[in-house]
Formats: sequence, C-alpha cells, structure tokens
Amino acid sequence: MSHYIVLRVVSKLMIPVILIFALYVQFHGEYSPGGGFQAGIVFTAAFVVYALLFGLDAAQRAVPPVVAHVLAAVGVLIFIAFGYAPLFLGGNFLEYKVLLPNDQAGETLGIIGIELGVGITVAAVALTLFYSFAGRDVR
Repeated sequence: MSHYIVLRVVSKLMIPVILIFALYVQFHGEYSPGGGFQAGIVFTAAFVVYALLFGLDAAQRAVPPVVAHVLAAVGVLIFIAFGYAPLFLGGNFLEYKVLLPNDQAGETLGIIGIELGVGITVAAVALTLFYSFAGRDVR
C-alpha cells in the first residue's frame, strides 16, 4: 500500500473534512435536505475511504467492530427515548412540543434527538456491514 502516497496524504487532509461535513448534514437536516440517514452514510464513507487506503486492520483499530455494534444499539435507544419521552410528559408518541415549555424549542429538540439517533444507527450499521463484507476471504 505504500505506492499510494499521494492518495494517503490527500486523504489525511480530506477525511476530517468529510467527517465535519457529516456533522453539518446531521445537525442542519432540520432546516434543509439531509439529516440522520444521509449523515450516517457520509460518516461511514469516510471510514470506507480510510480502510481502502490504509487497510481494513487500520480502520478496525480506529473504530473496532464491537464499538460499531454498541453504537448501533445506542442509536436505536436514543430514537426510542425521544419517541416515548412525550408519552411520559402527557403528550402523544413523537409529540415533541411537550418536551420543553416552549413548543418551538421542544419540537426542535425532538427532531434533533430523533435525527441523532438515526444518524448514529445508520453509521454504525453501515460500518458493520462494510466490516463484514470487507473481512471476507473470497478465495
């Protein structure tokens, strides 16, 4: 892999930019196209590029498969928590306006929370799928 020196140098500069863009898509998804699913895929794409250039072992040292499995469960739990929290506050399922005293702030918090759960889940599951397929020996 040492013959990809230019790609490796450029990727070390671009991968952090890709991850920051994923965060932008994640937290700006309420106001424009984007959100949790798109951010999760962009986030995973950065690790796929890293694995292609530096090897699967290096990518799995950066984000071990066990961490990806745990993050998938955590993302689902965040989604469930923001879905059911309004029920305990006297509202309906996914009725975010009861989360905070200000209806608009409650809806904003609820949407951001749901999208965060989706983003974490999608990134973790997509990374797990990549690890599963990339680690197979096809001989």
